[in-house]
Amino acid sequence: MANGGEDFSQFDISKEEIEKLVAEVVRYVIFKTHQNSGCPIKREELVHLVTKNYSQRNLPAFVINAASEKLSSVFGYELRELQRSRPASANLGRPSQNSVADPKSYILVSQLPPELYRKYVEDVNTAHLTGFTFVIVSIVHLAGGKIPEGNFLV
Repeated sequence: MANGGEDFSQFDISKEEIEKLVAEVVRYVIFKTHQNSGCPIKREELVHLVTKNYSQRNLPAFVINAASEKLSSVFGYELRELQRSRPASANLGRPSQNSVADPKSYILVSQLPPELYRKYVEDVNTAHLTGFTFVIVSIVHLAGGKIPEGNFLV
């Protein structure tokens, strides 16, 4: 595993089990990114992969960090956390709500130099369709996950 001298002994599971969890998170992130055309992956999905069989407190963060290192060293991807910004007006009048954290999400970003990425990865024949799909998915997401079909007809 690519996490250097990390201490596995802090968990009551074997190094092999941790490596299996890391591999499962890596596999999930890669397939989910491909399946959803690069849409963000919620941290809670990754945490669920780890906690479905184990309930140790720091294990999900440890496994996600190790998976991030493996994605970088083996596959050339950076697992980047998205920074969500809230409008300033959303927190006015509710100071007790300021401590509530936004759900974290991640995306995979290629570590290839842009010129190599354009030459070997980008597909100019489908870029317009991918962009259109992303716009539609974004609109549906912003509307709360559902939009009547008639709202898309002009």
